[in-house]
Amino acid sequence: MAYDLKDVKMPVLTGRALRSFAAALEKPLLGPALLGKLLADAGLPRLRSLADLPDPLYYPSFPAPAEASPETEEKPRRSWLVGRKPAAQAEPLPPAPRPWRGVSDFTSAYREGRTDPLEVAERFLKAYARLNPKLHAFVAVNPEDVRAQARASAERWRAGKPLGPLDGVPVAVKDEIDVEGYPTTVGTSFLNRVAAADATVVARLRAAGAVIVGKTNMHELGVNPTGYNVHHGHARNPYDPERDPGGSSSGSAVAVASGLVPLALGADGGGSIRVPAAHTGIVGLKATYGGVSEHGAFPLCWSVAHVGPLAAGVADAELAFRLIAGPDAADPHTSSAPQPRPARWGGDLGGLRVGYWPAWFEHADPEVVSRAKDGLEKLKEAGAELVEVELAGLDDARIAHAVTILAEMADSINDYPDHWRDLAPATRINLQVGRNAGALDYLNAQRVRARAAATVAEALTRVDLLATPTTAVVAPPIPKAAEPDGISDIGTVTKLMRFVYLTNLTGHPALSVPTGYDDAGLPVGLQLIGPAWSEPLLFEAAAVVERSLEHRRPQVYVDLLE
Repeated sequence: MAYDLKDVKMPVLTGRALRSFAAALEKPLLGPALLGKLLADAGLPRLRSLADLPDPLYYPSFPAPAEASPETEEKPRRSWLVGRKPAAQAEPLPPAPRPWRGVSDFTSAYREGRTDPLEVAERFLKAYARLNPKLHAFVAVNPEDVRAQARASAERWRAGKPLGPLDGVPVAVKDEIDVEGYPTTVGTSFLNRVAAADATVVARLRAAGAVIVGKTNMHELGVNPTGYNVHHGHARNPYDPERDPGGSSSGSAVAVASGLVPLALGADGGGSIRVPAAHTGIVGLKATYGGVSEHGAFPLCWSVAHVGPLAAGVADAELAFRLIAGPDAADPHTSSAPQPRPARWGGDLGGLRVGYWPAWFEHADPEVVSRAKDGLEKLKEAGAELVEVELAGLDDARIAHAVTILAEMADSINDYPDHWRDLAPATRINLQVGRNAGALDYLNAQRVRARAAATVAEALTRVDLLATPTTAVVAPPIPKAAEPDGISDIGTVTKLMRFVYLTNLTGHPALSVPTGYDDAGLPVGLQLIGPAWSEPLLFEAAAVVERSLEHRRPQVYVDLLE
């Protein structure tokens, strides 16, 4: 089977060249010719030439998981999953990897009276005022609201009646997800509707006692997996503020990695949780499609979108997932979602089969490959068997994902035609692909989606998990020329998305866990992909990697408990 993904080499546009190209695409005479070239570079001619494709799949769809039975236990490739069913009850969570403070560090400090949520809130507000001008992690924080939530939590702790496992813990939310009283800008300058109610995921975290401290920065409309934002400031990587943190959930990742919060919500349409998690040395989960409610999230790219957690450690990501996941009557796509069950933390992976395709796995910078292989080796040392597998049609799936997400994003702002020129030049360039992909292109993309979903599902009958690096490069430098207009760098974007787009298209769960650092001290992530509803397995395997490798404090870091 031929490996068909290739590096993309296209000009990097900044400043005047970027503005001029975006404007030229909109000219009545010059625009169509340039658009034809842009669509060809995006791969549409090949998508149109594909034959013998299955019926289209417009949304990933997975039946509710069946209960274990003697019949399923006899199937050899499901034996590990069935034999290691998720725990019936939550086990003690392993601590967050140092230097970070995890959820249990905060709740233990409250329980023991060493501090209280109001004192932590004041420390957060001071740290936010000091660090945010440098990192651009947050776009909105309401200090009085933060204090009011923390004061109520402190009273509950004094009464010995915390609401739940997050009571008093500061949590941040990507500005694509509604938080009552805050505008949801989706990274733009003109979307500013103030949310009348919390999104389902936010309401579920509040019910567990979370103190919602503010809305985090993101790439405008989530169009690219970077932290560039010309309206709210370019997010900066705490490991090196001259480097990009990844995106589009950039601010959420930066807030966690810098210690401002131990937990944040992001959204992932094309790697937008996993890429920034990898580049900032934290954990990010894109769950099974339909496993987490999208109600209250901006309808940006509805058939590939996933809300999920970014956390300092695996255990906190697992806790957050259990709190936010499960059916929601307001989101029909969650109707088959099971109530999430806890992961096991034993660390014995004997019998687990982890699949990887060397040609794909090694299509990354050498240091990334080396660190990702370190993660594989840790899985093997814990008892897992490494198995080579192949996945056909990766480049077709890449094109299909690009057509799908950009067409849906372009449609999501059709109600705002007067604000087209308010978008950043690079955003307009990307959306032109979605605007000009035809109905048949979108239809063919969904046929490719059906084929890709079947390919991944078949591979996951032969192995229990698939493994790749999360990104092909470490966090790239932020060019000085990217200020103030942003940047269009398709070659780098392709490297950032090389391993992550596939599961947005197919809907399978995927998680990024830190797996070491390059020679410059920049984090590298390992991605684990599993069958539908296998999040407990992803967490268990990721915890093995997390416990086995070093963790280094970022350059920019604050400890809210000291």
